[in-house]
Amino acid sequence: MNKLMPNDLNPSLQEKLNLLEAWFGKRKGSIVAFSGGIDSTLVLYLARKFQGYDNAIGVISNSESLKKKDFYLAKSFCEEFDIQLNIIKTNELSDSRYNQNPVNRCFYCKDHLFHDLQEMKKEYPGFEVLSGTNYDDLGDYRPGIDAAKKNLVLSPLVDCKLTKNELREIAKYFKLPNWDKPASPCLSSRIPYNQAVTGEKLGQIEAAEDILNSYGFKDVRVRHYGTYGKIEVKKDDLEKLQSIKDSVISNIKKVGFERVVIDQEGLVSGKMNRVLSSAVKSKKL
Repeated sequence: MNKLMPNDLNPSLQEKLNLLEAWFGKRKGSIVAFSGGIDSTLVLYLARKFQGYDNAIGVISNSESLKKKDFYLAKSFCEEFDIQLNIIKTNELSDSRYNQNPVNRCFYCKDHLFHDLQEMKKEYPGFEVLSGTNYDDLGDYRPGIDAAKKNLVLSPLVDCKLTKNELREIAKYFKLPNWDKPASPCLSSRIPYNQAVTGEKLGQIEAAEDILNSYGFKDVRVRHYGTYGKIEVKKDDLEKLQSIKDSVISNIKKVGFERVVIDQEGLVSGKMNRVLSSAVKSKKL
């Protein structure tokens, strides 16, 4: 593991890194809900750094809603940084409370995951279950945070008030390979609320987004509206997409969409949440 060089970060970031070191130092060990995204990657890396190999356990669920490439990247990361990784399979698609896709779908997904991680504490007594929730996440509609509270999951990035930009800077300092990786929410988030989540739909979304990546578009979404798909790329990439749209759309249709359209607004994270009222967004389970 890298040796911490106190003067290599600006004072504000160094102070937060010191807070994180103290946070982990107060605890015996960690079971980290790991997705391969930068938030949980940093939490797992710091657990390994500050608590040691035997006391830092990453756990990833190889479920249908996780992109295969993210799963393999997560495995590669743990191999590179000498971190223990447990692979489990949550079965949220078999839960009607999840697959019917209510507005709090994320709660049931995370409830399955965090419950399984809490059960793992029997094997690792004294360890805490951790998530990669960061301080910025508190301002968004995230039912998974309620599942974390229900299952007594701790969030070191929240406790130490690290924003997304700050945690990326710290990850860059430690040379973590995915420090600038675009956000990659679960594939189910591409399906409008109250439209069923199925393995077939998730497979189509993943294949369509892989096609967009193959054309050089790094940050993408393909929203699944039943018979048709809607492509989102970053606003700056729309001109390029328009210039090759016939080829792109033709290939995406092959994975099962009858029709494919381009969202002219460009990529907006959390776009599906626009249909929710402020009352729903503020509701606590």
